[in-house]
Amino acid sequence: MSSTRYGRTLLGIWSGLLTILCLNEIAMDRSLVSAVAYYSEKPAFLPSCRIYEPGFTKCSTNTIQKLLDQLNIGIPEVLERFGPFDPMRVRDIVFKQDNNEVATIRANLTDLVVKGFANTKVKESRVSKKDFGWQTKIFLPKMRLDGKYEMAGRILLIPLSGSGKIFIEIDDLDILLLSKIRLYEKGGFTFDNVTSVRVQLNLTKVRTYLDNLFNGRSKEVERSTNEFFNENWRDFYEALKPLIVETVENILYDVMSTVFHLIPANFFIEDIPTPEQLYGSKEVLGKKNS
Repeated sequence: MSSTRYGRTLLGIWSGLLTILCLNEIAMDRSLVSAVAYYSEKPAFLPSCRIYEPGFTKCSTNTIQKLLDQLNIGIPEVLERFGPFDPMRVRDIVFKQDNNEVATIRANLTDLVVKGFANTKVKESRVSKKDFGWQTKIFLPKMRLDGKYEMAGRILLIPLSGSGKIFIEIDDLDILLLSKIRLYEKGGFTFDNVTSVRVQLNLTKVRTYLDNLFNGRSKEVERSTNEFFNENWRDFYEALKPLIVETVENILYDVMSTVFHLIPANFFIEDIPTPEQLYGSKEVLGKKNS
């Protein structure tokens, strides 16, 4: 083999080895990024605010909108722990309602997928200076829930028994989100621990379809019953309101918990007090230290 050809062969081998090494380093870097427990540097997409300065609510509203926009684009750590923001998979729901004028019903909802949060508009985001809980007003032009159901009971005096696919579609959904939090310390940062969420809902229209109602005994009765529910959607919504409220609360609790354990509260509110300053004692997640 000529020296020129031999040199080209060696160069090709070294080039291949360097490429493999570079790819391995990139893969290692990506695995390190995905394994980050929490952010120690403020992400570029997140504007910070100061709660003790004028204009905080306007600034906070913009910050939460930027956060939701980035969730829709994708935050690697959130995707790893929570999954996609839209469409998103949500927890199964076991629902029971007795002694109600509109409905007496037992239902299980599984394999739930919710669409529509990609178009969330934040109308207002307030934070209490007393306990640093959040009060957030958001709007979804449309929210749709798809899943599987098992149901027995009655809705609007109609006896129901069946299992199959279900969808519930809601137009113009206004959500008032009330979040209680407890500050805790981690790695020299202050974090929000979401202890509870409550929502109040307002909407303009509900559409639904429950497949295999009456266990498929009559497709015509199934179709006419679903039509009746949609024509009387306000009453149908009242019958299933606790179920819908619980679904929205579960979604928002899971999203907020995932984000707030990842991103320090200092990056949302620069002048947030430490747990020791607010409570008179240091706190870490799961325990309190004097």
